[in-house]
Formats: sequence, structure tokens, C-alpha cells
Amino acid sequence: MTAPALRRGLDILELFLDSSEGLRVPEITARLGLPRASVHELVGALVDRGYLKANSDQPSTYSLGVKVLQLGGAYEQALDMAALGRKVARSVAAESGETVQVAVRDGRLAVYVVRVDSRHAVRLVSSVGSRLAAHCTAGGKMLLSALDDDELDALYPDDDAVEPMTQRSIDSKARLLAGLGEVRRRGWSEEFCESNDDAACVAAPVFDAHGNCVAAMSITVPTIRWNEATRERNLDLVREGARALSRELGASGKHV
Repeated sequence: MTAPALRRGLDILELFLDSSEGLRVPEITARLGLPRASVHELVGALVDRGYLKANSDQPSTYSLGVKVLQLGGAYEQALDMAALGRKVARSVAAESGETVQVAVRDGRLAVYVVRVDSRHAVRLVSSVGSRLAAHCTAGGKMLLSALDDDELDALYPDDDAVEPMTQRSIDSKARLLAGLGEVRRRGWSEEFCESNDDAACVAAPVFDAHGNCVAAMSITVPTIRWNEATRERNLDLVREGARALSRELGASGKHV
């Protein structure tokens, strides 16, 4: 599909924002001043992809389809994730005193959508929107562990896809799969100097109302303050925080 065709398709969709009764092809043609044949083709493509649907009770009339609802739900969830994540992360950071982040996955990357700073002078330097190799971060490994074997094979077809960030990073597909298996068994993840030579991190899964792992909450600590006691304390706090955020997102049962 060319860019002009894409723009025309979006123009058609936007007409439905002000039309709760549905629209016919002649109406769309007249409002946009497009050739009728082009409108027929574009409407057909939008119906095929689920963005429009043909109304059975009004022949030759179309209305918005389920895919638009799904996109709106995804957008709303993203807003909820950031707003609710900040609220919970602030509470966790207040107890921990360390940097708390919430990450989602974009392909092989962990994308940080929430970050609350440590109160210490020596702390992790990062920002909302930062993107790191998922297999090198505690939060990213937590998110990857929710994928099935086929999804992981598609993301990591071979060792070349498992690029290390430090000397301690996972650097092979076999090591990655073994590590993710351990994450699944424990229900939480960690990393020590795998994405940053001076930082250690623990993470726990965040679930939505459908039981899907949609994010990971993590606590990151400079290695100068990292020991077994701080590891266990922050692990307890991040698991509690992830459960709290899961509840905010509507999760129930074993996930909270």
C-alpha cells in the first residue's frame, strides 16, 4: 500500500469518529472527494483487517470494527501502565531507597516506561524511554520468560541475536534458554553487571486482568551497595510491588 493510499484509508476511518449510524460507500466518496472504485477497494481492505465491519442490519453500511477497539484498549492500557506504575514504583522506591523501574518488551528490547530515582547520591543513570537488550536485564529476562519456544526462536534464531552488553552478559542462545527456564521456575529474575558493569538488579512480573505478563518491575542497586542481604530485601519489595501493580491492572488469583 502506498503512502497516499494509507492516508486515504486513515481519512476514511476518521469519518467514522462522527458517525455512530455507519456510512455507505457513496457517502464516503462524497465527503472525501475520492473515486468510488478507490473507496470500494480501501473499505474492502479495512474490513478484511477488522478496522471496519459491514452492518448486517443496514445493508451496504459500514461501521468501526473490533480492531479499532483493540487498538484503543492497547492505548488505554499503556496509559494505565505508566500512571499506575509510577504510583506503585514511588511506594517501592520509598521503602527500598533504590531506583525502581517498570519495563515492557518491544521485540528483543526492554523499554522502560516508568522510573523512580534512588535517593542515594550514587545511583543508576537512565531515563524513561531507555531501551536495552532484554536478555541483559532483569526486567527483560522476566518478560522473555513469558514467551513460548516458537516466539523465542523467532526473536533469537541463533547466537548472533544474543549480543552481550558486558563481559557478564548472556552471550548464547543456549545460555539464554537455560536462564529463562530458571526464571520461570523461580517466578522472578536477576542480573549482576550484565547490562551495566556497576549495577545489579532484581525483577518480578506484572500481570493484567487476563493473566498475561505485560510488564516487569525492577529494583536496581549499584554494586557497591549490593550484598546478599540487600538482594533478599529488594527481591521481597519488588515482588510485592509487582503484585500491587498487577492488582491495579485487574489481575487476580495466583498473580496477586
